[in-house]
Amino acid sequence: MAECSFMNKIQNIKRLPAEWELQSFMQLTFPHSNSDWDYLLEEATACFVDIANAAAHFQPVLVVCDDITRVNSYFENTRNIHFVEALSNDTWARDHGGITIIENGKALVQNYIFNGWGKKFEAGLDNQITLTLFEKGVLQNCELESFDLVLEGGSIESDGRGTILTTSECLLEKNRNPQYSKLEIENLVKENFGAQKVLWLDYGSLAGDDTDSHIDTLARFCDENTIAYVGCHDPEDEHFEALRQMKNQLKQFTKITGEPYRLVELPLPDACYDDEGNRLPATYANFTIINRAVLVPVYGLPQDTAAVEILKECFPEREIIPVNCRVLIEEHGSLHCVTMQYPEPVKLNLK
Repeated sequence: MAECSFMNKIQNIKRLPAEWELQSFMQLTFPHSNSDWDYLLEEATACFVDIANAAAHFQPVLVVCDDITRVNSYFENTRNIHFVEALSNDTWARDHGGITIIENGKALVQNYIFNGWGKKFEAGLDNQITLTLFEKGVLQNCELESFDLVLEGGSIESDGRGTILTTSECLLEKNRNPQYSKLEIENLVKENFGAQKVLWLDYGSLAGDDTDSHIDTLARFCDENTIAYVGCHDPEDEHFEALRQMKNQLKQFTKITGEPYRLVELPLPDACYDDEGNRLPATYANFTIINRAVLVPVYGLPQDTAAVEILKECFPEREIIPVNCRVLIEEHGSLHCVTMQYPEPVKLNLK
C-alpha cells in the first residue's frame, strides 16, 4: 500500500523513472559494416540478436538499423521485435538514445547532445537518431525536449525518487560542457530530471573505458535502497586502489531520508585483452533491467557464475538472463551501453 501511495503521488511531479519501473519498449541500434564493428560484424551481429531475442520475451524491442531487410534476416522470430531505418555511426543506444522523464503524468523524451564521449569519435549521425524517431512518428504519447547540453544516458543512474548517481570524471570532463562549473551542472541535472539530490562518485574507472567512467560501468541502483558496485580484492590489479576508494565513498552516501544504502559487491572480471594486448573494460555492473527480468553481461570467465548469483539476490522477483557480451568489450562497451529503455506511457508506433 505504501508503494502504491508513493507511485500515485509522484505522478504529479517531474522525475526520471528508475530503470526497474514499467517499460514500454527497449531500443537497440544495430551494428553495420560502415562502423567500427566491420572487423567483428558477424560476432557483434550474433550478440545483438541474442540481446533482442532475450528482451523480446518480456517486452517490445525497437531495432534502429541501416537496412530493415538485411537486419530482419538475422532473426528467426520477430514477434515483439520492430525495425526502423535510421543512419548511425555506432551502436551505443544508451548514450545517443532519448532519456525519458515523467512530468505531471506525461512523458517528455529529452534529447541531449552526444559528441562521441567528449569528441573522441564521430557521432553526428547518432546524435540525430532520437529526432529521426520523432520525425518518423515512431515515438508517440510523448513530447520531444531538446537541450544544448552534452549528456549520455550511461553517465546517470536514477532511483526514481529524486536521487541521481553519477561520476565527476565524466560529467566534469572538459570536452563535454566546459562552460559550466560543477555546481551549475548539478543544478542542471536537478532541474532537468526533477532531482533533489545528486551523488557524485569521485573514484573508480576501468582500463579501456572510452566514456570517462560512466556510472553504469561502476555502480548501479538495484532498487531505491540498494547499490551494486564493482569491487577488487587483488592489490596487484591496476584497479585496486581506485575501486577501494570508490567503495569507501559509496559507504558515505545516504538516501534522501538520511539512511545509508545497502551495498552489494560485484566481482571484477579477470582481465580481458584485445589482440594488441590492451585491457578491455569488462564489468558486471553493465546489466540491463527490463520488465520482469535482468539481462546480465557475461564474458566466459570464472566470475560469471558468481555475478549472476549475486544479481539474483538483488532482483529476487525477476528472471536473471546471462548474455555473452565478450565481443562488445572489444569496442569498449557492454550490455547496458547498447540498450535504452522507454518507460510507460511512451508508445511505440510502427505501421
